[in-house]
Amino acid sequence: MTQYKLIAIDIDDTLINDEKEVTPGVQQALEQAVAKDVVVTLATGRAYASAQKIARQTGLNVPIITYQGALIKNLLDEKVLYERFVPMDAARKLFDYCLEHDLHLQTYIDDKLYAREENQKLIDYCALNKTPYYVEPDFAKMIHQPTPKMLIIDEPDYLDELIPIFQELVGDQMHITKSKPHFLEFMHKEGTKGHALTFLANHFGCKLEETIAIGDSWNDHEMLECAGLGVAMGNAIQPLKDIADYVTASNNEDGVKQVIEQFVLNQD
Repeated sequence: MTQYKLIAIDIDDTLINDEKEVTPGVQQALEQAVAKDVVVTLATGRAYASAQKIARQTGLNVPIITYQGALIKNLLDEKVLYERFVPMDAARKLFDYCLEHDLHLQTYIDDKLYAREENQKLIDYCALNKTPYYVEPDFAKMIHQPTPKMLIIDEPDYLDELIPIFQELVGDQMHITKSKPHFLEFMHKEGTKGHALTFLANHFGCKLEETIAIGDSWNDHEMLECAGLGVAMGNAIQPLKDIADYVTASNNEDGVKQVIEQFVLNQD
């Protein structure tokens, strides 16, 4: 049986339940895995500032994967291990398109969230992630600063119609994914959770076959595909379940705990 050495866990709808909490059962499983010298990390679309709060609450002290994989940063000394910025030319094309079609676009600079105007989409997004935001009417100047991620918020069906357009416009330069039905996210081509998991496995000197990746959304598929054991949550979208090696219980039923017990602690 494989001895897994590294576990990468998505945060929203995976590690945390619908009340946005890490349950005592999941917390105990994380601690038991760490006690067995397994590296437990987070892999999230969230900004580092938001993700690190959860990581610290759960007692983790390793590098974490943020911005879909565009930034890996140590929790202990906040040293950047891996960073990929959105190409400037692609950022400009995306900005111009969003301006022309009145789409809500936000960007992240030095771990701060910026938008062109305050609207309900921005307010709701920041309430969801408990993230402060900054409004910059002269948004064009923000586009010329390095960013790990840009994000459009809109209705899921409309975003699905836009994806082929953006693939044509910037797909050769950007990794485009949905983290949630309403969120369309844009990173560097190497800003994926799969690239980040590969980097961390190498960093910790373990093989990809010795890694576990757990997630619920399509933005998790790259890491599930490259991990030794790709796990979809019980509440995951069907396409992710279809490619997973294993489907666990939902985020409200301690699905992460079940995975750790079965595959790391070897408890059925």
